[in-house]
Amino acid sequence: MDTPDKPVLQVLDDYKAAVFAKDVDSFIALYDEDVRVFDMWGAWSYNGIESWRQMAARWFGSLGTERVVVEFSDPQVIVAQDLAVVHAFVTYKAVTADGADVRSLDNRLTAILRPRGDGWKIVHEHTSSPLDAETAKVIFNR
Repeated sequence: MDTPDKPVLQVLDDYKAAVFAKDVDSFIALYDEDVRVFDMWGAWSYNGIESWRQMAARWFGSLGTERVVVEFSDPQVIVAQDLAVVHAFVTYKAVTADGADVRSLDNRLTAILRPRGDGWKIVHEHTSSPLDAETAKVIFNR
């Protein structure tokens, strides 16, 4: 049975597949042309699809032969007529070509999606990790 959150959860599945495949085009296809991303790495914000495409190309290109396995946990979805919000915990796990774990980190992710021609597209994404209050260092593992 289809539920209102099924297409939004499909976007998360497509995200995982695109990242694992290091497929910039499939990854970018998940986002709206006017996307604004508050990513926790390197830039204050990415504004527009071209800016986000450049980030994805750098990220995937930096991996060499490694791949990244993405795991979402506890996704919470709110769907209205023309807007959806999803928030979840996400683990990014780098693996070698033969599947051995290399390193991992956890983030918190919130995304806002709108229906666009061929499905739901991410119009805003925000990732974060908390800071340790005593050291001001990022806490990368939940």
